[in-house]
Amino acid sequence: MRTAVRRAEAVANPARRNFLAFGALALTGTALAACTTALEGSSDPVETPPETDIGFFRDMAMHHEQALALCQRVIGRDNGDSVQSLAADILQNQSFERGVMITWLTVWGESTAPPETVMAWMGMEMPPAEMTGLATDAQMSSLATATGIAQGRLFLNLMRAHHVGGVHMAANASENAAVATVRATAERMSAFQTYEIGIIDQLLATTYL
Repeated sequence: MRTAVRRAEAVANPARRNFLAFGALALTGTALAACTTALEGSSDPVETPPETDIGFFRDMAMHHEQALALCQRVIGRDNGDSVQSLAADILQNQSFERGVMITWLTVWGESTAPPETVMAWMGMEMPPAEMTGLATDAQMSSLATATGIAQGRLFLNLMRAHHVGGVHMAANASENAAVATVRATAERMSAFQTYEIGIIDQLLATTYL
């Protein structure tokens, strides 16, 4: 038990380093937002990126929203220190990443409302409910009502599937997005969520077997 907890808590320091590194992107987005405001009334339009870049940020922002909901259902519950540590880190990091993506969409003059269809930018258009990695409403309800180690195990399994779906999208965007910031964002997400999948696998093989 103690070994598993230490492994999960080892997520914290890399998480904070990635969080700070991501801050540079957030500051850039904020600065561009200010520039956009200053350009109102000017004849110089704000350049709009291709659909891949817009679609990735819009869809991933929605994908992150459910990750936050998953974390909120387990934080503060009696499901083990390992799940508490991991959920807290994911909640912090993905809240921040989602803010970055929403900022860029606003700068580009794009809608930040939940999309009616998703993943068209990958050639895989589908309804939002069928998005890769998303938990169903029934699974979300089960997570909310589960208790103890059983809740922790369910959270880990749902978050693992969620991360696999996120990595699938991020890997595509890191190769095909046109804007350097979008590619860098996608690369960070893919690398970090892959790392967290490894942590989850360790926990599912030990404490939450």
